[in-house]
Amino acid sequence: MINKKGIIFFLIFFLTNHCSFDNKTGIWGDAQKEKRRISELEKQQKKIIEVEKIYSSESVYNEEKILSENITISKAKKNSSWTMSGLNHQNLLGNIYLSGVDNIFLKKKIGKDKFEMHRFMSPLLAYDNNLIFSDDKGTIFNVNEFGKINWKKNIYKKIYKRIYKNLIISIYNNNIYIADNIGFIYAINLDNGKLSWIKNYGIPVKSNIKIFKDKIFLIDQNNKIFSLDTKDGSLLWDVLSISSFIKSQNLLPLAVSKSGDLFVITSAADIYKIQGETGKVIWSRNAAGSLYANATDFFNSSEIVLSEEQIIFSTGTSLFSYNKNTGNSIWKNDVSSIDAPIIDGKNIFIVTSNGYLVILDKETGKIISSSNILNILKKKKQNTTVTNFIMGSDKIYSITLNGYMIVSSALSGKPESYKKIGGSNISPVIINNGKLFVLIEGSKIIGFK
Repeated sequence: MINKKGIIFFLIFFLTNHCSFDNKTGIWGDAQKEKRRISELEKQQKKIIEVEKIYSSESVYNEEKILSENITISKAKKNSSWTMSGLNHQNLLGNIYLSGVDNIFLKKKIGKDKFEMHRFMSPLLAYDNNLIFSDDKGTIFNVNEFGKINWKKNIYKKIYKRIYKNLIISIYNNNIYIADNIGFIYAINLDNGKLSWIKNYGIPVKSNIKIFKDKIFLIDQNNKIFSLDTKDGSLLWDVLSISSFIKSQNLLPLAVSKSGDLFVITSAADIYKIQGETGKVIWSRNAAGSLYANATDFFNSSEIVLSEEQIIFSTGTSLFSYNKNTGNSIWKNDVSSIDAPIIDGKNIFIVTSNGYLVILDKETGKIISSSNILNILKKKKQNTTVTNFIMGSDKIYSITLNGYMIVSSALSGKPESYKKIGGSNISPVIINNGKLFVLIEGSKIIGFK
């Protein structure tokens, strides 16, 4: 005789472990759940674009100030790798050796990227004489400095085809670590692109990847800060900060000190110092005075730059400096850029989106000089903005949205020349082995030397 109670128990156990319930659809399996999640992600992407059109503006700075004191620049240092966004754990760029930009030695379209949504971008990385990047289809490319493809890899199934992929990548110990806007985190071999491991985290990642002593550090769109093991992607610890109702597409700042402490800024404009080994919160502060401090979903900040005892970052309205040890505010200046400031010695360099190259004193936040570098493009009669900038051998190279590169003196702050590169800039410009590389729309890489 069949035990009815046993059958009922088995059915309940099976349903609760293998199916999901919803008021509208009843019961469905894991595949259907994933389809619903993908549908929600597609809707979210459309909402993000609409939100950014309203809340992506910066404060307007339009004051010119002639340099009244001489500044000193450190000797340019040559680098042979750019393995993470921001160059290093501290996002501290400084004066990087660059042979020049007179000659274009690389100009090649790679991949199928259309970049129909400008915010969906991949960082451009380099190691030895090879370049690593991805297109918005989610394909990762390893190419040499002349654009020849060493290998390419795409892990995504057809179910994810309609979603634009925003891959965040970092290189560590012969692996490329990837996190995306869908919820996958995975590692592939640097030499051949073979998959090492993959985790369906389920929540989009909203920060760059920093890796320190075999630990991966990330922030998801719910403002959860977490650490994974590089060997297999297993969770080591997590810290849930204040969450946001509407999810912003903007990447949340993340930096790691030389001692392994994390510094992050959430979409609620809260700054955290966290012990990297354990996840213990050491201190937290709110970036008071931020335009979006109360409208947390629209808060936008540059990456954090760690310089000696200071934390320096810029929001859409202000440039901030905090003490790294105490979290106390040091100074604030109402000049800003959504791109990370460049720090060299006692000087801070920023370029506002409306084209002012501003030099400040790092200790006081006082403006030393400011120049409108976009004036050099007046003859072109084109309205544009600066998307990012870098320092190379005593020069500031600023990339504009309409496809120009403006060369300015870091010593005087004055523009000197410009060069047409074509297309909209997508990924922050990098310098590697004395050469400058930029990724523009259409998945095209341009190299200068």
